[in-house]
Amino acid sequence: MTINWYLIFEIIVFINAALAFITVFREKRDIAATWAWLIVLVFVPVVGFLAYAFIGRKLPRRQIYRVKNQVRMQLDKRVMQQRTQIGFDHLPADDVTEETSSLVSLFVRTDHAFLSRKNRVKIFIDGNSLFHRMIQDIEAAQSSIHIEFYTFYNDKIGNEILDLLIKKAQSGVEVRVIYDSWGSMGTWRSFFKPLMAAGGHVEPFLATHSALLDFRLNFRDHRKIVVVDGKIGYVGGFNIGDQYLGRKEKFGNWRDTHLRIVGSGVFGLQARFILDWNVTDKHHPIPTDYVEPKYFPLTKIKGETNLQIVSSGPDSDLQQIKMGYIRLIQTAQKRLWIQSPYLIPDDSVFDALRIASMAGVDVRIMIPNMPDHPFVYRATQYYARLLANDGIKIYFYGNGFLHAKTMVVDSKIASVGSANLDYRSFKLNFEINAFLYDAKLAKELEDIFENDVTSSELMTPEKFAAQSLYLKFKQDASRLLSPIL
Repeated sequence: MTINWYLIFEIIVFINAALAFITVFREKRDIAATWAWLIVLVFVPVVGFLAYAFIGRKLPRRQIYRVKNQVRMQLDKRVMQQRTQIGFDHLPADDVTEETSSLVSLFVRTDHAFLSRKNRVKIFIDGNSLFHRMIQDIEAAQSSIHIEFYTFYNDKIGNEILDLLIKKAQSGVEVRVIYDSWGSMGTWRSFFKPLMAAGGHVEPFLATHSALLDFRLNFRDHRKIVVVDGKIGYVGGFNIGDQYLGRKEKFGNWRDTHLRIVGSGVFGLQARFILDWNVTDKHHPIPTDYVEPKYFPLTKIKGETNLQIVSSGPDSDLQQIKMGYIRLIQTAQKRLWIQSPYLIPDDSVFDALRIASMAGVDVRIMIPNMPDHPFVYRATQYYARLLANDGIKIYFYGNGFLHAKTMVVDSKIASVGSANLDYRSFKLNFEINAFLYDAKLAKELEDIFENDVTSSELMTPEKFAAQSLYLKFKQDASRLLSPIL
């Protein structure tokens, strides 16, 4: 009896294709991601299904948490008390807020992000100065230290901060740490055992104790939050690791942007941490029926910055930060300057950028000139090429690796945080950004951008056209997978 191998092959291909369609269409997702996964599942049998098992499935509903009303009520109460204490007198930034009231309303409605007034905000673009100040604040902590990072490496700076946290925990300060097991790959749970022995609490986000066996690899905690005594907060793009201080030869100088916030804006960071902590560690939760005043202490800070702390993630279908980015783009009348290590916008953001440019707005986007993830970088180059053809100025940053996630509009409004301009940050990662209504800070970020331009190459349409056919092929191929990168 002769075995008809051709028939067997046809049957396998048919079954694989049928399973691919069933697998992808049984979960609600946007059409771009649907077709991207179909390509993977149909043309890469078996391996494609393994990839889907780890990074393709949506977060199970039982794992999706909802905002607890008790935390929000406590937060609202403390915010109103804070406002009463510092007063409601007029600030220059309030003029900007009136111009962009729709943006403020958007975040209030979609993320319950209150407008925090009169904060003191400092911008950091160098890891050495950032961690120096952060360590000073942690050393001075009296009641609580809450830390949440995508990356917490077992290296020189990681051990320095860990030793300090151990010391503070031994002195009676409440220390809680959330880290992402995938982003902190190579840092085993045993690394944190001395801190736990000292009375601190440490957990991987969503109780993911094994990154290798985690079937939710696509859903990462990309947030970077530090809150000290409920009074001082940090948010931005830096993680904890030597490479973020320029100590890794592969990346060289690390160019990032981070914020230090003092004032009621810290309440938004604290509330987000409490919510993340309680879904992560169910054995040592922070009570939400009554949030202790130490977590939201009243201060008499009178700064100049109004801001909103906005978070987003796969626990919501609203994509709050992406909507904020789109609204900022729509608001721009003269200038729109963006820095992002990854430029893989979905259709809505892509069209908003093109419309702004064609309407006469000076749109500039700065990205790295080196990859940290090959496919992601080639897809970034693809979209950069398209946008350059539409008149947008694309800069390749050349002094090390650019990891900043910033957007500045008309020297008036800005966003700094953890969210990149890509599908992953919009839909898959848990992110957090500060949206700043302060002309002085916006101008400072523009000055930083202009200084970075001196270390960058302007990529004109002619330069993109001169790239090799092989490079363009890699860019085009990577773009097909952009919805799932």
